[in-house]
Amino acid sequence: MENFRDLIPLVNKLQDVFSTISSNDTLDLPQIVVVGSQSSGKSSVLENIVQKDFLPRGSGIVTRRPLILQLITLKGEENKDTPEFGEFLHIPNKRFENFSEIRNEIEHETIRVAGTNKGISRNPIHLKVYSPKVLNLTLVDLPGLTKIPVGDQPTDIEKQIRGLVLDYISKPNSIILAVSPANQDLANSDSLKVARQVDPQGRRTLGVLTKLDLMDAGTNALDVLSGRAYPLKLGFIGVVNRSQQDILTNKPMEEALKAESDFFKMHPAYRNVAHRCGTPFLTRQLNNLLMAHIRDRLPDLKARLNSMIGQTQQELSSYGDPAFAGQAHRGTLILQLLTKFANEFVASIDGTSLSISTKELSGGARIYFIFNSVFGSALDAIQPCSNLSNLDIRTAIRNSMGPRSSLFVPEIAFDLLVKPQIQLLETPSLRCVELAYEELMKICHNCGNKELQRFPRLQAKLVEVVSDLLRERLGPTSSYVESLISIQRAYINTNHPDFLGATGAMAQLEHEVNRKKTASRKKISVASPASTIKDVPNGVHRDKDGKVQQINGVVEPEETKDAFLEYFFGGASRSERSALGSSDIMSSSKLQQQMSLNNMFEAELERRFRENLNIGDHEGEPELTDREEMESQLIRSLITSYFNIVRKTIQDLVPKAVMHLLVNYSREAVQNRLVESVYKEDLFDELLSEDDNLIAERAKCQAMLDVYRKAFKIIADVM
Repeated sequence: MENFRDLIPLVNKLQDVFSTISSNDTLDLPQIVVVGSQSSGKSSVLENIVQKDFLPRGSGIVTRRPLILQLITLKGEENKDTPEFGEFLHIPNKRFENFSEIRNEIEHETIRVAGTNKGISRNPIHLKVYSPKVLNLTLVDLPGLTKIPVGDQPTDIEKQIRGLVLDYISKPNSIILAVSPANQDLANSDSLKVARQVDPQGRRTLGVLTKLDLMDAGTNALDVLSGRAYPLKLGFIGVVNRSQQDILTNKPMEEALKAESDFFKMHPAYRNVAHRCGTPFLTRQLNNLLMAHIRDRLPDLKARLNSMIGQTQQELSSYGDPAFAGQAHRGTLILQLLTKFANEFVASIDGTSLSISTKELSGGARIYFIFNSVFGSALDAIQPCSNLSNLDIRTAIRNSMGPRSSLFVPEIAFDLLVKPQIQLLETPSLRCVELAYEELMKICHNCGNKELQRFPRLQAKLVEVVSDLLRERLGPTSSYVESLISIQRAYINTNHPDFLGATGAMAQLEHEVNRKKTASRKKISVASPASTIKDVPNGVHRDKDGKVQQINGVVEPEETKDAFLEYFFGGASRSERSALGSSDIMSSSKLQQQMSLNNMFEAELERRFRENLNIGDHEGEPELTDREEMESQLIRSLITSYFNIVRKTIQDLVPKAVMHLLVNYSREAVQNRLVESVYKEDLFDELLSEDDNLIAERAKCQAMLDVYRKAFKIIADVM
């Protein structure tokens, strides 16, 4: 390695290089960070080191942006006549020989970025000062720590400044220059408190005591300077800055530094440590610390830069080579990209993708979940007879018998009732198809790597083609699933081996009836019978004379019942039928009377139908006879048995249909469909137009790579 005194200029070069891409945070460069509360003398310390008045002054927060100050020593005969000057990185190739202009430029640049409301900004100002009076140093001046917002400052100004300071001093390669006034209790020093948060052992903190000349008479800071009061590995250095009167009268720096030296030599408490106090000693100490720190950190910096170069090269390659998208390679590029897209689509369905999530279900696993859990649960939730009332069953049985009575439950009633129940399976089956289709659409939209993102129009075209393919398959798949339900409804196979059948249903019903009778006998045996009732037909009740008074719950006077039945089956009465038969012509009044009777009996007939069958508005279930109760239970058992057979069949066939007609068809046809629709030479120019944001990201990545390579070369030249 060359002379290590060249290391500080080396870091300055690295800072300049990284500042061109605003990426100082990517590499932790060795630097000295100056920290102190407001009015602690921090700015005066820096001006004494530079030996120039160049920092803004005033009340409140003056430093509102980080100032990265690079001090560069002018040496040699060729520079002996060169005046001291400063340069700002944001104004290249312009020298500021008047340091008052440097102060004005700092103020203007601060207002430009941070505004006029005393707020702060994290965007640093870079200033280089060339002088034969300075030693090579890199210092970072930060806003002074404060506690109370003043004027129109933000209410959280304390939090903002503390966060900014911690960001800089938390970096392991930063040396902390903690400035504290000697005329205040050191235990209340804000700079030492914040330094202890990130450097509790005090290994990279150098303390600076200012305002030693303003301490009360009879007191001194010798215990602090000797390290007994507050131990720091790098120790404390005392300095005496210019007074406010010296600043107002523009006291020359040479005289101020001479007065500082005389103060330590003449002071009885400090004369023995005078050689370790003062601004010149502080400057030399900072120079030595920084050079040693850089020398220790340089191998790590080189290794870190080497790693960053590799990572950036990999990122740059992910954006693709713009030359490969040229005229000669367009067809090859499109073919490669659409093939990758198709393979990724298929891999997501099959579960062989390299980017399988470990946090949630994705791709084909979600389709399996739909088949197994969502669709299965939806079918299981359907109750075979939940929407069938006893009235529905009794009405279906009666309608299926027509004008006849039946000794057995008619089979046509079973067919009539079970088909609508099978239809209930159609809605969840079609929803299963839709859910699988939606998952395939999600897979399609999630396909595409970073290389494909270079060409948003191509990616959109690929997604469009696959989406069209899926939509084409949705119709046939849904139609087939509908036909599965229709097939089941078309023929009710009562010979199915798993079907319960009439014998099995009767056996179940008989078992249930016997169980209920046994329970009923136990209850009746407890109470004595109140009376003996003669057996009468179901629904028929007689009075004490033996006349029928109630049929199926409808009580009718005998006379009214006879009159109604006589009319319904031939006329109002036997005498009227004889009279009407012997008369050839009926008078007008007689006809009107007959029509009135017709209307009355029709209304009465409709009323009796409604009452007897409980049709229309009624509360609860109708009262059933024993036979009707038996028939209802028998039908329910048969419907449940057959419905379960059909449900099991549909639960098996629908996922198979979806896989065959939608999923497998799409995954097998996607490659050919993409080639047919996309691989057309007249579309190449449009499809291969790159995204503007990606072009900017690639340019930024390329610039960072160039910076890292340049920085690596700078370090390699001195190692």
